[in-house]
Amino acid sequence: MYEAFYQLKARPFQLSPDPRFFYGSPGHKRAMSYLRYGLTQGEGFIVITGEIGTGKTMLVRTLFADLAKENVVAAQLVTTQLEADDTLRMVAASFGLAHEGLEKATILKNLETFMMARAREGKRVLLLVDEAQNLPPRSLEELRMLSNFQLGGRVLFQSFLLGQAEFRNTLQSKGLEQLRQRVIAAYHLEPLDLAQTRAYVEHRLTTVGWKDDPKFADESFAVIHQHSGGIPRRINTLCDRLMLFGCLEEIHDFPAERVNTVIAELQNESAGKPAASAEEDAVETEQPVVKAAPSAAADAPAPAAPQTSVTKTAAPAAGAAPLKSVPRPAAAAPKPATAKPATAAAPNEVPAAAPDMETRIAILEKRVALLEEGLKRERARLRRAILLSDEFGGV
Repeated sequence: MYEAFYQLKARPFQLSPDPRFFYGSPGHKRAMSYLRYGLTQGEGFIVITGEIGTGKTMLVRTLFADLAKENVVAAQLVTTQLEADDTLRMVAASFGLAHEGLEKATILKNLETFMMARAREGKRVLLLVDEAQNLPPRSLEELRMLSNFQLGGRVLFQSFLLGQAEFRNTLQSKGLEQLRQRVIAAYHLEPLDLAQTRAYVEHRLTTVGWKDDPKFADESFAVIHQHSGGIPRRINTLCDRLMLFGCLEEIHDFPAERVNTVIAELQNESAGKPAASAEEDAVETEQPVVKAAPSAAADAPAPAAPQTSVTKTAAPAAGAAPLKSVPRPAAAAPKPATAKPATAAAPNEVPAAAPDMETRIAILEKRVALLEEGLKRERARLRRAILLSDEFGGV
């Protein structure tokens, strides 16, 4: 949606990994160098770890885009909690081999035959395992056993293991010594720093034809970095919503305060909407809500129920001192329909007190604030609706 408003060729901050947007930060360049080094070696394991959203899958997709030029038969396995036998079945399935209802020995034989056939064609077999931290030690050991397949002294199988930070601890587990010895390179991706965060945002914008519209203030990048922690996926989420916000509000510049506004919206959405207060309910139903004004004005009746009549006192008993008039409480029964509105107070009548000017202004200001808050919520709902529409193939 906002692509047309800002005259961009595509959404620059989509969450799905796209090699076109690969940003070569120093850390990502080094990780990619390790992966390419592993390809030249043709054996062993390469381990890349990093926090959620640091760009491990983007590395894999970018590498896959280049593998078409290489004599490599590659497959990707995104793991769940797979036991050893299931891991072998999933590896076989990744390379398009039969696996349903077969014994483990048969699956291993099929894999070996497949790898030897590719080797005779001058090709190598590469398996990229994503979310490797989910694999138990026995499954990792099965992958190591696959690396034992050889033909004429040439290793037939190579694997890249990508996982979250805890996978480094898994590799130190007892019983994985042989796997550790076959790891020829390992690298841990760190989040982007402030300068890299700015370069990352501008890189993705430039990739889709950005011409400084919208314009980001210098201080906005500091806010983006602080909120995202330098994690590329979080940067994408924030900036995508920021661009949508700018489109809906028809603005072309993003100072820090506007970035903070979008951050507040995202945080409110993730925290869930709190129970509506009386003021919020009033805005939703367009009903006025009046709170008691402070100090002496608290006793003033609300304008929604003004006193338009006066109350007469009962006639005094014979010989008794005359009674002073007292206004009837607001909750008293209404006057009979035959009564005529009084135009002037009788000598023994007291008119109802009206709110003073300060109280009336305070009430009106409160109502305006409630209406503005309701309008803000409606805009937020509209933005969420449009965002969901985009994500599910809407307009």
